[in-house]
Amino acid sequence: MSKTSKHNFGAGPCILPQTVLKQAADAVEHWDKAGLSILEISHRSPEFEAVIRNTEALVRELLDVPEDYSVLFLQGGASLQFCMVPMNFSQGSPKTAVYLDGGYFGQKAIKEAKLFGKVETIDWKQSKTYTIPGSAAYFHCTSNNTIEGTEMFSFPETPVPVICDMSSDIFSRKIDVSRFALIYAGAQKNMGPAGMTLVIAKNTFLDSVKHPLPSMLDYRVYRDNGSLYNTPPVFAIYTAMLNLQWLKKKGGVNLIARENLCKAQALYDEIDRNPLFEGLAPAADRSLMNVTFKIRNEALEPHFLDFAARRGLVGIRGYRTVGGFRASLYNALPYESVTALVNALRDFSNDQALEI
Repeated sequence: MSKTSKHNFGAGPCILPQTVLKQAADAVEHWDKAGLSILEISHRSPEFEAVIRNTEALVRELLDVPEDYSVLFLQGGASLQFCMVPMNFSQGSPKTAVYLDGGYFGQKAIKEAKLFGKVETIDWKQSKTYTIPGSAAYFHCTSNNTIEGTEMFSFPETPVPVICDMSSDIFSRKIDVSRFALIYAGAQKNMGPAGMTLVIAKNTFLDSVKHPLPSMLDYRVYRDNGSLYNTPPVFAIYTAMLNLQWLKKKGGVNLIARENLCKAQALYDEIDRNPLFEGLAPAADRSLMNVTFKIRNEALEPHFLDFAARRGLVGIRGYRTVGGFRASLYNALPYESVTALVNALRDFSNDQALEI
């Protein structure tokens, strides 16, 4: 990476590998042997049907998805899932859905769920030990809280179906898919560009729904039509396929998990060592994807942002409700970029010490 290159720590859309960007750009102009742009290709064509099947196969392989689970490609991001989940599995049910409140996006999911049925909330920030009633319709959690910079490193053992929003850490680490009834994830963190939502769901769970639903909000419709009930986000799925091919070639989820741990540890070590900065998340819950921190003297915050920008470090301003800084370390971010940020923290602190 040259000195003039940007180091992209943005929380989403995600940084993508340069090889994937090149392949996707080429396909926009001229794709494969079709003689058309990937933006023009029919979603009913044999060429695109091969793309969607290949993408599904890569998801299954990289995450070891069991055979009795469906892999679906939807639209609307995680935000649509906030209402689609309770509409399918809570609407009209006398049972209570249990939601873990771990932060901003969990709260958004809770708000939507309350439109369709009874909801019980558990505040994860207050206690990591909690009981899920065995009579619950389902338990919903968010595996990685992008804004707060916290991550769930274990999931509760419970007899009720578990639904998880994995938008910001899917494909970053190994998961046991069989422990979840349904997983959903917006693609724009570790999978590809915005516009596509991945859903992995156990078929018996999908088939447990008995009430009528609008076709576009019924998971079974997507499953029974191979994610081709309507025109899917063709370009987003194609780019996700390229990105998953890159991940597979690189060594898969196990290897990328080790790299992600090294990147996060290097940054957290500097934050903890540096007297000018401090982390925002509890040490035991620190996310490996989104590192949140602040400067102890808030008056210096704009000066550090300017200092970082001059070094090509972009996307580190914290979310508006939290403040401070946030560095997102998604799969495609090279270790070199983390080193650049660590050096910036160190050099800025040294400069301040000299001024004093």
